[in-house]
Amino acid sequence: MHFNKTTVKRLVILLCLPVFLIVSGCSFPGLASTSDEDTVAITGGITAEAQILAALVSGMVEHYADKSTVIINNLATTTINHQAMLNGDASISAARYTGTDLTTTLGLEPESDPQAAFDTVKSEFEQRYQQTWLPSYGFDNTYVYLVRKDTAEEYGLEKVSDLKDVADQLVAGVDPAWITRRGDGYDGFKEAYGFAFKTILPMQIGLVYDAVANGKMDIVLGYSTDGRIGSYDLVMLEDDLRFFPPYDAAPIVSDKLLDETPEIGQAIEKLKDTIDTEKMQELNYEVDNNLVEPNIVAERFLEENNYFEGK
Repeated sequence: MHFNKTTVKRLVILLCLPVFLIVSGCSFPGLASTSDEDTVAITGGITAEAQILAALVSGMVEHYADKSTVIINNLATTTINHQAMLNGDASISAARYTGTDLTTTLGLEPESDPQAAFDTVKSEFEQRYQQTWLPSYGFDNTYVYLVRKDTAEEYGLEKVSDLKDVADQLVAGVDPAWITRRGDGYDGFKEAYGFAFKTILPMQIGLVYDAVANGKMDIVLGYSTDGRIGSYDLVMLEDDLRFFPPYDAAPIVSDKLLDETPEIGQAIEKLKDTIDTEKMQELNYEVDNNLVEPNIVAERFLEENNYFEGK
């Protein structure tokens, strides 16, 4: 069964909206005219992973709840994604991560225990925003430092602590949001590991893999499930001090939608523990390396697993 079994309206926002527009509480242009009681709006993101997860959720909702869906992609940050939910422009956020929402959205301290992190965000989102965190897809997409093989061999790098004696020689590219994030951002990292890089440059997360592979950066901070790690044969450095908190991926659904259409929550929960880190890397690789559209990757995955009908 394909995603178009019902009348599907898909919206892709091609340009990220300015932050001032989001913070002001304005709605996303065009959504009001395309949404109705039979259409569910789902936020994705700018990464292949976020767009795949949004398409997976879309497919499950359409398959089991007989609803059309609209996907809002290219939302550049968690803050913008969260604001879309608060504005009522979307009722489902498909790609949210415990560690990010814990520190960025909720403004709480990082939590090293995965279950404790999940329990905290679930409880706080229910109390503050009347939103429900559904169970994780089954993988943790944490930050990971990446270098080329020749760099790893030259400096003898296997774990992050190995960088201490050479960091002052290295240019690092990192996600802009990470540089200033409280707790598990750059300041916290320097305190935990006891060193700083020669130069640290903010980069859109999708560009860091090309940058390090092409020698424009010595080291970059990427995502552990990104398919481009395999594409470029990059070396992942072990976070031996366990600085980065767990980033278990899970969908969030508004309580209002769950109350009105409980079968939507039941449908999405079928995705619980169905994607491990290796599988997510494979799915991302299809998009980032083989240039397959995220919705096609998601559709194939659901069909191969019969929409997880046995779960």
